[in-house]
This record gives sequence, C-alpha cells and structure tokens, in this order.
Amino acid sequence: MLRSTLKWLWLEGKLAVKDLPEAWNARVKQDIGIAPPDDRDGVLQDVHWYAGSIGGSFQGYTLGNILGAQFYAAALKSHPGIPHEIRQGKFDTLHNWLIENIYQHGRKYTANELVQRLPVGDQHPALYPLFEDQIWRAL
Repeated sequence: MLRSTLKWLWLEGKLAVKDLPEAWNARVKQDIGIAPPDDRDGVLQDVHWYAGSIGGSFQGYTLGNILGAQFYAAALKSHPGIPHEIRQGKFDTLHNWLIENIYQHGRKYTANELVQRLPVGDQHPALYPLFEDQIWRAL
C-alpha cells in the first residue's frame, strides 16, 4: 500500500521525486513505528522508483491496469456471465476470450490498435476503478 499511495501522489503531481525519501520514511514511521536508517534501506530498496528507461516502472503497471480494465469490459460485453464463473473458480470463458482477442495477436498491433479492435471499440481509462471493484467483488 505504501508504494501504491506514493505512486499515485507522484503520478498526480502531488509529490515530487526529490521528496520521495522523506514521504517514504514518514509513511513507514506512521504505519509500523520505525523509520529506515537510510535511503538505501528505505525508498531505494524499491527498484520501481529509479530503474527503467523513464525513471521507473510504475507507468508500465498503470498502462497495463488500464488496458486490463478495457479488455475485461470487452470480455464482459461478449460474455456477461464471466463474473459468476470467476466466483466458481472457472476461468475458461475469460481465458478463451483473451486468447481469441488479445494473445493470438502478439506484437502485431500497437496497444491502441488492439483496443480499437475490441468489440466495444474505443475505451476510456475511467473504466479502471470499475474494473478493480468488479474483480474484487467477484473474488
């Protein structure tokens, strides 16, 4: 939760990269009552803040989550019973939909082209919170 909270503050422009160590330490102190002795054992122990071609990996996770929400919405449009199946531990319908509509294409299409090919067409990132809520309710 710590990384997620700070990630969103950073992505929303509410937390500068230079302020990450202080924010990290304050949150760890608040959550578990201790503070790391230095940045190496604090914020820098999480490679996501500083590794990667654009200064970290968070943007890849975020884009993947948004695309996942769009794919799930499209799968539900084709197969509305998927949440019920997930509650029963059955994933075949969703998996087969992913194979047919996503996996088989590999790198043939860009992410945007792939989304445009979905049965529901152009989607919006606002679907992500709805997707996350539906998944947790299904589980």
